[in-house]
Amino acid sequence: MPEQTEMIRIEGLKKVYGVGANAVTALNGINLSILKGDIHGIIGMSGAGKSTLIRCVNRLDTPTEGRILIDGQDILAMNTKDLNATRKRVSMIFQQFNLLMQKTVARNVRYPLEIAGVPRAQANERVAIARALASDPEVLLCDEATSALDPMTTQSILALLKDINERLGITIVVITHEMAVIRQICNKVTIIDGGNIVEEGTVDEVFTHTRSAAGRRLFGVVSTEETDAPRSAVRIIFNGDQTDEPALSNFIIKTGMPVNILSADVHQLKGKRYGQMLLSMPESYADRDKLVNGLREMGLTVEEVHS
Repeated sequence: MPEQTEMIRIEGLKKVYGVGANAVTALNGINLSILKGDIHGIIGMSGAGKSTLIRCVNRLDTPTEGRILIDGQDILAMNTKDLNATRKRVSMIFQQFNLLMQKTVARNVRYPLEIAGVPRAQANERVAIARALASDPEVLLCDEATSALDPMTTQSILALLKDINERLGITIVVITHEMAVIRQICNKVTIIDGGNIVEEGTVDEVFTHTRSAAGRRLFGVVSTEETDAPRSAVRIIFNGDQTDEPALSNFIIKTGMPVNILSADVHQLKGKRYGQMLLSMPESYADRDKLVNGLREMGLTVEEVHS
């Protein structure tokens, strides 16, 4: 497989709104690399800074400090002519779509409907994506494009984005607060919290080894932070094919140790199934070691957490 090259590089990006005592730092020194051909998800709760970041990448907002390079060219140093040319290569889908409602769907998107393969019956749901493809872009920026849609339409849009990426090789950057979107179509993820990047990597790596408090909230993982309370639960991660193996049953049969399951779930990540399970921590320290070490010997990812 050929080595991927960088499509977008962000260096030391900072954005401050207001001055003096009223100053608010929306982005605080962001460094990020997005590779060509990736579907890169940027996720965070409301106010984390993710939408500000994407608006800076498209120069709808001007950062206070830093550099943004698209295919090696610093867009913050471009004149108007060069910036307009770059914007044809970097198209954007907004949360509210921003369509010209006084125009017909056909006039909104013109010929890109045919290029994007949008069925006539679904045109009203997909015109924003079709219009974004009109300039034959190399990068598609999606700012909460599915947040206001019903579940069936969301699935349709996500499937279309994935198909666009695979067939046309377009790099897609997805801004979202929904982890389900990241799980379904992204291969890379960056978690933003308080204007800072707190975690990044492949989706399965970040899911399997979630370290930040924001990541744990988004993935629904309990805390591993040090507190005065004893660690009271064990989190097991099942990677890919392990979800089909009766690992816990085999452990119970082998050791005879009773296990109390607090919660369990399985998700699809890039076509593979990943699961996590939360078990009660035994009271005996010897049984705790036996449980944790025994599960690890079976090839499972195991960590002690606070329930």
